[in-house]
Amino acid sequence: MGGSGHSRLLKILHIDPERNWGGGEAQVFGLLTYLAAKGHRNDLLTHPQGRLFAQSQELDIRTRGFAVRNDFDVRSGFRLRRLIREEKYDIVHFHTKRAHALSLWSPRGESAPKYVVTRRMDYPVIKGWYTDLLYNRKVDGVVAISQPIVELLVEAGVDSRRICRIHSGVDARRFEPASCHTKPDGEAMVVGSVAVMEERKGHRYLLEAARLLKGRGYRVRYLLAGDGSLKKSLEAMVQTLGLREEVCFVGFISDVPAFLAGVDIFAMPSLYEGLGVAVLEAMAAGKAIVATNVGGLAESVIDSMTGFLVPPRDSQGFADAIAKLAGEKSLAYEMGQRGAARVREHFSLETMAAKNEAYYYAVLEGDA
Repeated sequence: MGGSGHSRLLKILHIDPERNWGGGEAQVFGLLTYLAAKGHRNDLLTHPQGRLFAQSQELDIRTRGFAVRNDFDVRSGFRLRRLIREEKYDIVHFHTKRAHALSLWSPRGESAPKYVVTRRMDYPVIKGWYTDLLYNRKVDGVVAISQPIVELLVEAGVDSRRICRIHSGVDARRFEPASCHTKPDGEAMVVGSVAVMEERKGHRYLLEAARLLKGRGYRVRYLLAGDGSLKKSLEAMVQTLGLREEVCFVGFISDVPAFLAGVDIFAMPSLYEGLGVAVLEAMAAGKAIVATNVGGLAESVIDSMTGFLVPPRDSQGFADAIAKLAGEKSLAYEMGQRGAARVREHFSLETMAAKNEAYYYAVLEGDA
């Protein structure tokens, strides 16, 4: 599915009430940038203290502060219902799980807009009346960012005809692969990771792999970017494992390209992952990937070509993959170059946005 091929401009409401900036919010901002440049009218409801709210001021869109307390926030539901009726949108796009819950309040009928939801996470979806209501009756189309998410939704009873797979994308122009072939001999390889420090990201298994590699005599440094509820416990784990000299927590980073320029291997030990935008960014920067074979990571990373995929919770497997790249620096470089080419061909931000635009028209015309 490429460009829309339509001349009619759309009036679209985007809803992303999350405060934190992550892969999903970056995708929304990229989509808004594309749609605004195409001339569509875009309104955005997002958290007034979030980075998406601040970033959206750069664009030709109307942004309203919109904080949602929980999945059953009645006040926010009534506010949304009133806004939709007043503004007469063509499309309302729910970009998060919390936003999607508000579809329960959305007006229906001939004069109502069409509703689209994006599903990004590969958490199991519980089959039952609530899932049926949210996905089969309260929205008109579902965007899944990877094939595993498509399959999870179908298993939960979502009508497959309602689902469109559209991969996330990145702005590859922001990332330039390294031009040098290998790191100088004797210099430690650097493994980097960018992820919120929560259980689902699997940091502990990377740290366990680091301990195994140190015991085998490998000189590897680790830069862990991000924050979250597990940061203090992970810092304590580093002390316990004797990795104070090897591991550095760098906190939240705003300049991802600069961070990636300083690493040789990118690690993603997730237990769940919709697609892995951080991995796509690292690939765009020409970095070899070591990631778990979960969710959509197997769609972005080609095992033994652009990196290595290992089972989740497999510290030994992670250690072995990093060891191979650390021992064959030319292999790490070659994998990184292949990964950069793959992102530019298959995972561009413009391609993602154009497919969403085309999907809006398909939903409006009843072709979705």
